[in-house]
Amino acid sequence: MSLVAEAFVSQIAGKVPFIHVGNQVVSELGPIVQFVKAKGHSLSDGLGEVQKAEMKAYMELVNNMLLTAELYLQWCDEATVGEITHARYGSPYPWPLNHILAYQKQWEVKRKMKAIGWGKKTLDQVLEDVDQCCQALSQRLGTQPYFFNKQPTELDALVFGHLYTILTTQLTNDELSEKVKNYSNLLAFCRRIEQHYFEDRGKGRLS
Repeated sequence: MSLVAEAFVSQIAGKVPFIHVGNQVVSELGPIVQFVKAKGHSLSDGLGEVQKAEMKAYMELVNNMLLTAELYLQWCDEATVGEITHARYGSPYPWPLNHILAYQKQWEVKRKMKAIGWGKKTLDQVLEDVDQCCQALSQRLGTQPYFFNKQPTELDALVFGHLYTILTTQLTNDELSEKVKNYSNLLAFCRRIEQHYFEDRGKGRLS
């Protein structure tokens, strides 16, 4: 397989999160949830219909705000793009493919931002959106260990994935992670999941 073909396959299959089951790779949370559900397992089985609807609404909020903000910071903030993103994204590939794929990804993200009305947003506006999203999540979580009391659901998995990424990913400044750190229960939530489900990987990065 040529380098270009290998890179194309990697771009398609390299989405996270992903699970590897036998010869099958399933990527992104939605398809993973459906795949696991088809096997007879669901994290939200114990929820009523109203709770499931509420869970889906919060998942939409996370995808619309946190995911979009992460993409904005990584691909639309010129300082981050120049100092970190291009090099990190292109690192698996040889020259000139590393540059070609990085610029292609940046173009795709900027086109998406324009399509959803984020193209002209300033960094301060994006950070304010993140803060509002974190405030809503913090209020919903309250003092509970998980968003729907004692057992984690798909919402907990989604929120943890995004908050943990924000808290541990290197950017040119800490403004984004500081927005999350302003909410002590969200920070404790991330530490709780890291310690409970990933303790076999040694000392947690949030410890």
